[in-house]
Amino acid sequence: MKLIILAAGQGTRLRPLTDNIPKCMVPVNGKPILKIQLETAERVGISDINVVCGYLEEAIAYPNITKHINDRYETTNMVESLFSAEKVMDDDVIIAYGDIIYQDDVLSSLIASEAPISVIVDLEWRNYWEARMDNPLEDAESLKMNDDGTIKELGKKASSFDDVEAQYTGLIKFSKGIMQKIREFYHSLDRSQLYEGRSFDQMYMTTFLQLLSTEVSPLVAVPIKNGWIEVDEPSDLDHVNFYERDSK
Repeated sequence: MKLIILAAGQGTRLRPLTDNIPKCMVPVNGKPILKIQLETAERVGISDINVVCGYLEEAIAYPNITKHINDRYETTNMVESLFSAEKVMDDDVIIAYGDIIYQDDVLSSLIASEAPISVIVDLEWRNYWEARMDNPLEDAESLKMNDDGTIKELGKKASSFDDVEAQYTGLIKFSKGIMQKIREFYHSLDRSQLYEGRSFDQMYMTTFLQLLSTEVSPLVAVPIKNGWIEVDEPSDLDHVNFYERDSK
């Protein structure tokens, strides 16, 4: 089992907190996000930890991690960062964004999933989003599920709350058995094509996951009820309680 943390971005919406440190080093209750992630991984038994760096990568200097560099972090998005660590994608892999923290049981539930591709989704996202912003639909992405628990749509602009049965959290698991197909599919994509209106380099991770769901393997939802937070803007630090509360 390996963990890949995607932490190459500039975190412009977190400025001035990210003027001199990368986003993953912003402190939550006095401790950097990345340090919290590393401690969580250790508690659930993950020791092979890989961090994809870019912006101010020299500030990331924890022992017992393997750093991978996305040299094009200024012009690329999460998918490119993920495949900057492709050489270690040869086992069960947990993928986490560098700006989220989550309780141990959230990560453990993802580890326990035996599906080829698993995605953590928050069923009680709305109370969290309503605490963060006046109009949750301005930021919420669509996520619709089939009766069998697979995801049929995610990452699109939500026009109503009916479009959001749960919220994508940025926590994904690719199983070892499907990894070669995922890598081959990534390399087969047309670099000149637009993906949901964006260039290949700027493709959203949710777009890539949606493509995988139709071309490689269904996405299996692993549901949670809060127990995580995203630190995207300074005001997000006011809502740590959604990470700290017990998952039900």
